[in-house]
Amino acid sequence: MLTRLFFLAVVLSLSGCAPIRCDDASGDECLRVLFVGNSYTYVNNLPNTFSELARSGGHQVEVGMIAEGGLTFADHAKSSQLSSALTSSQWDYVILQEQSQIPSVEYSRTHFMYPSARALVKQIRAHNATPIFFETWAHRNGYPENGMPDYESMQYETSQGYLRIARELNVPLARVGFAWFRALKMYPDLELWQEDGNHPSEQGTYLAACIFYVTLFHESPVGLEYRGNLSEEVAGQLQEAANSVLVNP
Repeated sequence: MLTRLFFLAVVLSLSGCAPIRCDDASGDECLRVLFVGNSYTYVNNLPNTFSELARSGGHQVEVGMIAEGGLTFADHAKSSQLSSALTSSQWDYVILQEQSQIPSVEYSRTHFMYPSARALVKQIRAHNATPIFFETWAHRNGYPENGMPDYESMQYETSQGYLRIARELNVPLARVGFAWFRALKMYPDLELWQEDGNHPSEQGTYLAACIFYVTLFHESPVGLEYRGNLSEEVAGQLQEAANSVLVNP
């Protein structure tokens, strides 16, 4: 337990160090965004990638992260870490990312995801922050043991899982999973997954960051100079894929 809590604290501390902090700007000019999830969020440091994109687009943000491998909405709903973060700081947005398989299975999302989502949204709104659901991507090979034999079938169910609770609670939805689907249709040679077929490559994380840019700023990411370690061509393709979700959701 001690090791687990130490790891979580380190992740939160490191991810909170954004290139531009809200202390350097007035509250009206700077957005404070807390990411809450698991390895899909912390692999390649999605919050920092988003903050770099925001800066390259002329926006000032401060980011934080509470994430550990395998954590679910239910884990976060009872987490003292989240409660402390919401009490000690005033966040503008709190991004909520569920474990990857739960949203794709009707029983799991109905009995586990949705009750916890309702509790999290209520908690976040009580602290005058806006919750946003992070619609994740499907596994490259689907989820065959639960009737989803390929990527597309799992993506459909995952997207439906998020769409239903987002509509019920009137919560904005960052359509990262849908953007992956679009990107692969537009540019089939992209490599969005790591070798395990689950976690994001740097390309996948960059695409997710582009979608958060679109979702929070309602602006196209096309032409943003920040591209991390990606080539100009690949970053441009990912920007275009994210932009397609903005102009044709």
